[in-house]
Amino acid sequence: MALAIHTFSHPTPAAAASKPSADNVLLESMDAELHRAMSSLGTGDAAQPKPYFVSYAVSDADNISIAAQYGAITVSNESRRRMADVQVRLGSPAQDNTHGDHRNSALTTVPLPLTDDRPALARSLWFATNRGYGRALDGFLKVKTEQQVRAKEEDASGDFSIESTQPSGPSAVLPASPPLSVDRAAWEARLRDISGLFKQFPEVFFNSVSLQASTETDYFVSSQGTRVATPSHVARLVVVARTRAADGMDLFRAETFEADEAGHLPDQKTITDKTLAMAKNLVALRTAAVTEPYNGPAILSGRASAVFFHEVLGHRLEGQRQRGDEEGQTFTKLLNKPIVPSFISVSDDPTLSTFQGTSLSGHYSYDDEGQPAHRVDLIKDGVLETFLMSRLPIASFSTSNGHGRAEIGHMPTGRQGNLIVTSSKTVNDAQLRQLLIDEAKKQGKPYGLYFEDISSGFAVTSRRSPQAFSVIPLVVYRVFVDGRPDELVRGVSIVGTPQAALNRIVATNDKQDIFNGICGAESGSIPVSAVAPAMLISEIETQRQAQGNNRPPILPPPSAADEKGAK
Repeated sequence: MALAIHTFSHPTPAAAASKPSADNVLLESMDAELHRAMSSLGTGDAAQPKPYFVSYAVSDADNISIAAQYGAITVSNESRRRMADVQVRLGSPAQDNTHGDHRNSALTTVPLPLTDDRPALARSLWFATNRGYGRALDGFLKVKTEQQVRAKEEDASGDFSIESTQPSGPSAVLPASPPLSVDRAAWEARLRDISGLFKQFPEVFFNSVSLQASTETDYFVSSQGTRVATPSHVARLVVVARTRAADGMDLFRAETFEADEAGHLPDQKTITDKTLAMAKNLVALRTAAVTEPYNGPAILSGRASAVFFHEVLGHRLEGQRQRGDEEGQTFTKLLNKPIVPSFISVSDDPTLSTFQGTSLSGHYSYDDEGQPAHRVDLIKDGVLETFLMSRLPIASFSTSNGHGRAEIGHMPTGRQGNLIVTSSKTVNDAQLRQLLIDEAKKQGKPYGLYFEDISSGFAVTSRRSPQAFSVIPLVVYRVFVDGRPDELVRGVSIVGTPQAALNRIVATNDKQDIFNGICGAESGSIPVSAVAPAMLISEIETQRQAQGNNRPPILPPPSAADEKGAK
């Protein structure tokens, strides 16, 4: 699993669901074709069983993308897409065509007409459903054959949960997301100005400033009566810059700004100030000392701590990781037992659209299986209470808690939304820093580490690999015990194993910070958030990142005089 820097946010839909409008051709076409498929597919015999479940999930989105570098526009376009995921299940919830390694046999993805042409929409859905039935039948036959030769599974749970809301299913048809409105000319001018700032920094050999704004309505209907339509809209501006140290080490920094629409993004001065600060820091990193492998105390800032919990803990609490012969099942047998210090509690609450005034990327009202989103208290006072559940049951939990998530074209699995870490053992920033110095002295270390900014990370949960994690910091300082000024270092990578790392948390500060990002896993790339306080870890292990051996650019960039003469 990997967490990327790119971010999204989703505003909360209207609290009250509206009745479907008579002219919602897309939704009505989905309804009609689904019911026709359920009544017509299969003969009911062993050769052609009738589906026990069919669903249609449609993403209807408009997007505007603008990008610039060094003061010039490189991309400016607008696009529209409609994609449908058709899911067909044969057999029964206890065992169907998705069993084991055949989970994707239920899914068929096709583009849909962009216009509300009822016959064209019906034909496209018909074609996808027929193709999906064929895939499901092939998968079901393989499942039944394999069961004759395979040993008994560790977890004999069913393949699909039976939800209490059936047979009527959830229903919330909200108004479609409003049309996309972006002043492209104004934003092109803004992006040219921001990207042009990097001309002041000849050491920065690559930069990109991009704006992406989208408006999307997601539709979901199923044979169990679920009927959901939810809108979302988002705008994000990402500034990325890269440089290379003399020894060949590649370095980069990124700043991300986001809002529910382009007009609500920060003003130009705010973005300019952060871009200039980022560029100066990137230049300073070129000559910073290269880290040495380290094992000792460290402070992770709120953003770094948030990514740490997402990677080290969050992925291992996703429901599907508790079953299957290939999963490491780090915490499966630790239900109702302490897995972190008693002052730490962790929840996942996708119903929150903002936290302390900042948009949360992991917000949604209904998950990608049409189930209502729920706050889930994963850990209370250090004790593990539950997992993040889709409609794939596990031995301990047989129903969804609204965390079945997927990118279009992927089968939903239990995934994080807004992971929120709270602490009952807090100190202020100065006290946390002093605790770091005291701990370093106690261990005989000349310094502790402070991780200020972070880009991404990944977690390995497969049984065939070590149960390890890696988090990639961007800005790291040595905090010396003798009072010397902090020293910027580069090339640091945090590594370790989850249970050891989580139980070495000593204290946290008294304020929480937010990391918004895109997380990639087996069900695709989805927007997520993590909220956490800065924390002191008594022992953390770091290693050097890959060095690289390419020289910085040999030819210097053109000067202002060169550029002027070329015009």
